[in-house]
Amino acid sequence: MVYKNFKTINDLKLKGKTVLLRIDINSQIKNNKPVLSNRIKEHSKTISLLKKQKTKIITIAYQSRPGKPDFTSLKKHATLINKQTKIKFIPDIIGKKSKKAIKSLKEGDAILLENIRYLKDEYNPGNNKITKFFKDKFDIYINDAFSICHRNQTSITQLPKLTEKAIGPVLEYEIRNIDKIKNNLSNSLFILGGNKIEDVLLLIKNNKSNKILPTGILALLVLKAKGYDLGKKQTKLLKDQLRLIPKIKKHLKNIKTPKDLAFNINGKRKDIPINDFPINNLAHDIGMQTIKDYEKEIKKTKKIFWKGTAGDCSKKHFDIGTNRLLKAMEKSKAFSIVSGGHSETQINKLGINKKKLGYVSLSGGALIHYLSNKKLPGLEALKIK
Repeated sequence: MVYKNFKTINDLKLKGKTVLLRIDINSQIKNNKPVLSNRIKEHSKTISLLKKQKTKIITIAYQSRPGKPDFTSLKKHATLINKQTKIKFIPDIIGKKSKKAIKSLKEGDAILLENIRYLKDEYNPGNNKITKFFKDKFDIYINDAFSICHRNQTSITQLPKLTEKAIGPVLEYEIRNIDKIKNNLSNSLFILGGNKIEDVLLLIKNNKSNKILPTGILALLVLKAKGYDLGKKQTKLLKDQLRLIPKIKKHLKNIKTPKDLAFNINGKRKDIPINDFPINNLAHDIGMQTIKDYEKEIKKTKKIFWKGTAGDCSKKHFDIGTNRLLKAMEKSKAFSIVSGGHSETQINKLGINKKKLGYVSLSGGALIHYLSNKKLPGLEALKIK
């Protein structure tokens, strides 16, 4: 047992048992098809491992959420998993088709049920239709996805209560690596950007380190909080996020000030020092002087946490900040954790050695909550009493 509060699959007698496996294969959808992500690859390894243990596997997962354009069936996700390990898609969750498929499972078989978020009861945890259906359908519950552990949803917090439970190898590996930063927060360097500023602020609020390097939208808000005029265009674009400035002001002493930003001037990148603001245009990246300052900070630290890209990598010449900093992290002796799908895309594009970098996390919000010392309902549900 790796963690005294949890069981892992190595602590279980698996042969012949029916396992309810909760995974996260939520993926980017392109041309109406899910993209083969690291999440799908890693969870496929867990399915393959359980099959070798002669278990019967019921797999539960989701794609997006109601109301979103990418809220869709998992049928094509099953096709991607099948390229890694054999699994049968069941276009049902708690109906007759699902019941029949579960009853027909043989040792070494695996099925993937339809998108669990098609059911409203997923969002209303308790003794509901989902819980009642699965009550006598499995022997062991395994959560393999750290990325969903901050959610209080039926398949995450209620189903573990029905029987023996454990953390899967993907979840376990995430915790092992994240703890390398979590257990040494005060001596870690934080490079924080991206679009989800509320998540970033949660980290800043709970971080005692004086080493926070702002990028992306955070860099703009930090400059605004320090009294710099960003110009009408940029200020208008930030709109609702300006309400976060009072919270940022409380932590300015911990945040380094960018020296320049890169603007799109007549279709070309131009780095402009902050003392020359306001600029009646939009910034899309940190500037070269800021990049050089940040590279120096990276070189002298031992632990780094990265959240979100430094600029708009979809625009030509505005991925320089992201690329330079990621390469600096690869070359440094520091152990780095990188979080965020767009950052992972850049890592793959640059051919960065992930082992030299440290660890590229499969999680977003759950990781932020965990590093901020928030209790994760999904993890709490897996604890041994």
